[in-house]
Amino acid sequence: MILCVTPNPAIDRTLVVSHFELGGVFRTEETIMAAGGKGLNVARVAQALGADVQCAGFVAGYSGRLFMALAERDGLSGVWTSIEGETRSCIIVADRSRRDVSVINERGPQVTAEDWQRLYDDVTQAAAQADAICLSGSLPPGATPEGYTALLRALRDAGKTVWVDTSGASLQAALAVEGIRVKVNHEEAGALVNQRVDGVRAAIRVAQAIQEHTHDVVVLTLGKAGAVMLSDGDCYHARSPEVEAVSSVGSGDAFLAGLVTGYPTSPETGLAQAVAVGAANTLMYGGGRFSMDDYHRLLDATQVERVAG
Repeated sequence: MILCVTPNPAIDRTLVVSHFELGGVFRTEETIMAAGGKGLNVARVAQALGADVQCAGFVAGYSGRLFMALAERDGLSGVWTSIEGETRSCIIVADRSRRDVSVINERGPQVTAEDWQRLYDDVTQAAAQADAICLSGSLPPGATPEGYTALLRALRDAGKTVWVDTSGASLQAALAVEGIRVKVNHEEAGALVNQRVDGVRAAIRVAQAIQEHTHDVVVLTLGKAGAVMLSDGDCYHARSPEVEAVSSVGSGDAFLAGLVTGYPTSPETGLAQAVAVGAANTLMYGGGRFSMDDYHRLLDATQVERVAG
């Protein structure tokens, strides 16, 4: 079972319009509402790929009830930690005519130290049945990097395979924990080292710098240029197949789902699945959604090669 932890989940509302501009009035051509946040997208894709999944995270208020109902609609069971406030919303405006997307994320409800301790207890208990654990996305207001580090260490010390996909202070906190696996995109990695990550060689250097802290698998995504992975002393580069993308929302989460489900077979399988399902996600609106036909077609077109580190 894969446990997908989302400390700051959201109700994702995707509004598809054409010729969007600020100050105008528009009617939607399509509306998609789903339980969102990065970990929910990971779970949705991993489940579609055949994995047994469970979710965990904070929920709050009336919007939290809707969030849980939307997760249940998609067949996603969860261990939810209830807190005061309201579960946040994420508004995604997808312009069909321009093939671009604008995203507005609410901050999320305030959490206390007691709230975080309850999440810690819920996650560590649920993790006992998990083969792998993914911690994805931002921390809600009030949560601390120190609390995040403590949770990661507890999961690692329990002998679990832990994957992290986050940014900013949360990513810095994760790098303090040896033995966790990190997936990061080139923008997040660039912010971490205060330089542009431009190209495969630069990505490998930054991945190596991250691995000096974690001493485990590091994967760095490069958008259209694919991804690089450091694993067990080997370095891999996957070339992403060309697609006519309509929305990149959730593609990094789909990537992580493909990686985590495929990695136990082999690092190459995990990376190929990740790139293919991440690309397939860009062909549909709504995070963590894809066509299996697109996925299999793109998987056949995905190339993974070992490269010099």
